[in-house]
Amino acid sequence: MSLVVNDIIPSFTLPDASGEEWAFPTDASHLVILYFYPKDNSSGCITEAKDFSKLLPEFTRLDAQVFGISPDSPVSHQKFIEKQELSITLLSDPEKIVINAFGVWVTKKMYGREYMGVLRSTFVVDAAGKILAVWDKVKVKGHASEVLHKIHEFI
Repeated sequence: MSLVVNDIIPSFTLPDASGEEWAFPTDASHLVILYFYPKDNSSGCITEAKDFSKLLPEFTRLDAQVFGISPDSPVSHQKFIEKQELSITLLSDPEKIVINAFGVWVTKKMYGREYMGVLRSTFVVDAAGKILAVWDKVKVKGHASEVLHKIHEFI
């Protein structure tokens, strides 16, 4: 079951593409956007990461940090960042500990085949770890702009 608005996120630490550890919840920023995505360098994930990167200056201006989380390794994230010229921070969760804690590791279907995968989801979290907004089953087109618009409500 996915976490919902008003839930407090579990404490966790994940490495970014350079191996730096990030701990949550954090008071390093007023708001944190955690978006979960299935796989580096897949078409929808490229679009989503580029859209968040393009809007990063606006998020930063509003004192909001953006983190993408997937099961991919830090090395994979580094290649993804370089290839796509991304400016957002990508966090690696290969054991799916955080992905499971947020309830976004789910059964998916494609071409009649069932498999486990990451449900494309986004959470806006305040400095105390309280979830302020949730999007599940995200449609990539326009999503980063939608999240930015929602952030304005919390400022």
